[in-house]
Amino acid sequence: MKIRPVILCGGAGTRLWEDKKHHQPKQFIDFGGWNLMEKTLERIKNPIFDHPIISTNNKYLSQVRRSLKNSKIKKFKIVLEPAKKNTAPAILSSALIKDIPLKQSLMYFAADHLIEKTSIFNRSIKNNVKNLDDKNIFIFGIKPTNPSSEYGYFLTKKIKNINKVSKFIEKPNILKAKQVIKKKGYWNSGMFFLRKDSIINNFKKYQPKTYKSCLLSLNKSKYTNNTYYLNKSAFIKSVEKSFDYAILEKSKNINAIKLDIPWSDLGSWKEISKIFNKNKSKYFKKKNVFYRPWGSYTNLFRGKNFLVKELNVKSKGILSLQKHHHRSEHWLITKGKPLITLNKKKISKSVNQSIYIPKGAIHRIENPFKINVKILEIQKGSILKETDIIRYQDIYGRVR
Repeated sequence: MKIRPVILCGGAGTRLWEDKKHHQPKQFIDFGGWNLMEKTLERIKNPIFDHPIISTNNKYLSQVRRSLKNSKIKKFKIVLEPAKKNTAPAILSSALIKDIPLKQSLMYFAADHLIEKTSIFNRSIKNNVKNLDDKNIFIFGIKPTNPSSEYGYFLTKKIKNINKVSKFIEKPNILKAKQVIKKKGYWNSGMFFLRKDSIINNFKKYQPKTYKSCLLSLNKSKYTNNTYYLNKSAFIKSVEKSFDYAILEKSKNINAIKLDIPWSDLGSWKEISKIFNKNKSKYFKKKNVFYRPWGSYTNLFRGKNFLVKELNVKSKGILSLQKHHHRSEHWLITKGKPLITLNKKKISKSVNQSIYIPKGAIHRIENPFKINVKILEIQKGSILKETDIIRYQDIYGRVR
């Protein structure tokens, strides 16, 4: 029996945007001919997987269908949530579809993750099918590359060649994250592998109210055009909880599959900057290089309400002291040691460090050293033009 992939695609991705009303869901952002949803769909084009189930909501239905079409996936099912109730009801509802056998293995993917070395990832899934039963759950851990406060962690104990999860740590501060990593903690990726009967048994035991409401919602759903429209009056009675809180932190039967592969949920502009920096040769065009007295900048990619640039500040180069009315900026230092002015503060930064420049903040970059400074800059806002620069001081005489 093939593994049935389920893609959770209901997240709003508001962390990336200050304007919560007019934002793009992270999984559908065009990063230059690709988005995370379509990367996820490409990942399941493997002989170990059956056709996918996508759990989403009405708001994203047309975008999901477009992604399926672009990825040339013709066999699929969509489960539409009538209200946002977090991941626990979404995971359960998609598993309760009647044509899924009771002992069917289900692999839950988030639609907004970027995963490399997928052959290692898929092999780990295939190798653990035999370990699934009617109660256990396998979660995927990623070996941390740095102490991050953006991810949850877990610790494990080895029992009979299985990594049993002994403790979850929810998004610790940097100091605690360092301690967790010393104890060989792994990032909790938010991907799950389990059987249908395990999902049912765990929800019956730990979340019976949600189980009853989701089952009724599916039984009363309308099915048309490969899509289940869940019944709203039944669905809204489910408890609004994440799968982690509803099930994982209550069950004593959680195991881990540990992976040492490149992975990110691109949950911050710093992480997105790293992806553009890593692949900047794909975006580089000579016609997009612009020279200034302090050095040069290159426009790498213009997305919807964001612009990716690389700044190259020569030795002793100093940008004007300036602010912007319509945009904020995220800077990732990729070379050198710039001295940054942010309002009344002077801040030194080095490679792989980042800084956020809020809209309206007075700022400047200086390079007091011999080595050029390079910064990956992501501008974010409604107007992303050079005209949105208000200069206060400039050693090159550009203040009017």
